[in-house]
Amino acid sequence: MKTSLLTGLMLSTALVMATAARADITITVQGPLTGSEATFGAQMKAGAEKAVADLNAKGGVLGQQIVLNLEDDKCDGTESTSVANRVAGSGSVFVVGSYCSGASIPASAVYAESQIVQISPASTNPKFTDDRPGPGIYRVCGRDDQQGPAAAAYILKNFAGKNVAFLNDKSAYGEGLAIEAQKAYEEGGGKPVLVDAFNKGDTDFNALVTKLKAANVDLVYTGTYHTEAGNLVKQMRAQGLEATLMAGDALVSEQFWTISGPAGEGTIMTFSPDPAKNPAVADIVKAFTDAGTKPEGYVLYTYGAVQAWAAAVEAAGSTDFEPVVKALDEGKFETVLGEVEFDDKGDVTLPGYVVYKWHDGAYDYAE
Repeated sequence: MKTSLLTGLMLSTALVMATAARADITITVQGPLTGSEATFGAQMKAGAEKAVADLNAKGGVLGQQIVLNLEDDKCDGTESTSVANRVAGSGSVFVVGSYCSGASIPASAVYAESQIVQISPASTNPKFTDDRPGPGIYRVCGRDDQQGPAAAAYILKNFAGKNVAFLNDKSAYGEGLAIEAQKAYEEGGGKPVLVDAFNKGDTDFNALVTKLKAANVDLVYTGTYHTEAGNLVKQMRAQGLEATLMAGDALVSEQFWTISGPAGEGTIMTFSPDPAKNPAVADIVKAFTDAGTKPEGYVLYTYGAVQAWAAAVEAAGSTDFEPVVKALDEGKFETVLGEVEFDDKGDVTLPGYVVYKWHDGAYDYAE
C-alpha cells in the first residue's frame, strides 16, 4: 500500500511539473474592438493574432505557447480602466494597447501598479510616456509633438501664404495633435485664419463648414479620427468648399474612404513610414494579404510590439516584470518595424512622420 501511494505521489508530482513546464503564457490585446474606432481594433487584433501564431509556430516564448486574450475598451477612458483592472487579475503578463490615447493613459496607471508591461502601437499623446506612472509603459509609434511639427512643416512649405484653419475634436488625441500642429505652424511664421473645435462623434458639420467658407480657407487641418474626418470633408465638398483636408494617423484605414467617398480625394495625412513597404518583411506582408488582411495602419505596429516584448522575454529568460522591463530598457530588437529601441521615457527611437495623400480609395506617400 505504501509503495502504491508513493508511486502515485511521484506520478502526480511529475505530471504537475510537466504541466508547469508546458504552461501557457497569456498576453492581452486591448483596443476598440467595437464602436466608432473598431476598424483600428480590427487592425490590432489581426496584427497580434498573426504575431502570436508565428511565434507559437517557432516554439513560442521560452518554450511555452502564447495564448492571446482580447479586450474591448471602445476607446473610452472609463471602460479602459475597467478592462485594465480585469486584465490585472487575469494572469496576463503583457498588454499591447490601447489604440486611443484617452484609453491608454488611464489604463497605464493600472498596469504600472500591477506590474504588467504595456506597449501601445498607436497612442501618440505625449502624456502617455511623459507622465507615465511607472516603468514598463512603452509605445512603438511616434508622438504628437513629432507628428504635429511634421504636418506644420508640410503646410508651411506647400501652403505658404494660404489661409489655414485648425480644428480638433476635443479628444485627448485630436486636441493634442491639433495643438502641436498649430503651435509649430505659428512658430514657423504662419497665422491661422480660424481655430475651432467640435465634439468627437459629431456627424453634422454644416455650421462649421459655413465658418470655414467665410474664412476663405485653403487648407483645413483637423485633429480627429477617420469617421469625423470623412464626414467633414464630404460636407465641405457638398457646400462647394474645395479646401484641402489634412489630418493625422487616425486616417490610416480604408474606412475613411468608405465614409468620405470621392470627396476624400486629395486628403493628406501624417503617419509613420509604412513598414509594409520594407522588402525585408515582404513574406509577412504576403502572408497577411494571402489571408485576406491588408496590413495597413496599425496591423504591423501591433505585430512589432508583440515581437519586441517576446524578444525581451527571451533576453530576460523570464516573463517576470522587472527583468523584462530591464531588457526592454536596455535592448535593441529586430521587428517588422525595423530595429526597435526605447528611450528613457519608453518612447521608440524609430524614424518619425511622413506625409501621405489619399487617391482613388488608397493612400500612399505624398512626396
